[in-house]
Amino acid sequence: MPKYIVSLFKKTSNDTFMTDKKPELSAAMKSKLEPKKFSKNPILGTKFTIAISSAKGGVGKSTFATNLALALKRVGCKVGLLDADIYGPSIPKMFDINEKPKSDGQKLDPITKYEIQCMSIGFLADQQTPMIWRGPMVTSAIKTFTQKVNWKDLDFIIVDMPPGTGDTQLTFSQEIKMDGAIIVSTPQEVALLDVKRGIKMFDKLGVKILGLVDNMSFFIGDDKKKYKIFGQGGVKKTAEEFQKEFLGEIPINPEVGKTGDEGKPIVEASPEHEISKIYLNFAEKIKSTYL
Repeated sequence: MPKYIVSLFKKTSNDTFMTDKKPELSAAMKSKLEPKKFSKNPILGTKFTIAISSAKGGVGKSTFATNLALALKRVGCKVGLLDADIYGPSIPKMFDINEKPKSDGQKLDPITKYEIQCMSIGFLADQQTPMIWRGPMVTSAIKTFTQKVNWKDLDFIIVDMPPGTGDTQLTFSQEIKMDGAIIVSTPQEVALLDVKRGIKMFDKLGVKILGLVDNMSFFIGDDKKKYKIFGQGGVKKTAEEFQKEFLGEIPINPEVGKTGDEGKPIVEASPEHEISKIYLNFAEKIKSTYL
């Protein structure tokens, strides 16, 4: 039986099958391994896209988005409102819209209410029907709302984002030209844990954060005292930590919830209300920044 001596330092006469050349990946395999490059496209028919986000649910994003859209209208802007929360759309209820959008077979027409052009998955399905969809279907719906809706001559489109840092946020951040994001949070630490993740996500994806808003910051009782129900100063501290602008506080007021439930948000129902004036100040600041 022949014996072979194997050298650890060089080839032997029986190692002719070995080679010093490293196997090379095919061009097709290389292209698959390369990070995907996204091209960011503006939403047709709009000048500027502003996201209202948090990464935390239950902090009042939809209330903020609807009232900011109405405030921008009141300061002379043409505004659209896109409800990007596929699993929990709020705009149909908060704007009292019960009709379905018209279509020409190619694109959907937004539904106009209070002079705001609106679109939501809630217009296309019964409000009590759960959207049991996986990620690709959510992404497809978002692309439809941004690419196949006849938005007309808008200065701003306000996007009511869902909670979390998932498919919707990634689709907008990677494929849509986002001109800014406003982060809304309540002041308690459990909310700010998620908010900090959201801030890092937008920073990583190159979306400019316009600032942070402390929503439901305090309650003024009948005795005229301020009660800090959810804690104090957490949002401002977070803004300072991440070197973002702190835009201000919005107190808790029962009238805000009431008007939202009635389908006529407070800025529209009572433009002289103290809460409405806060939103109008936000709107003036945004308008002066972009227009």
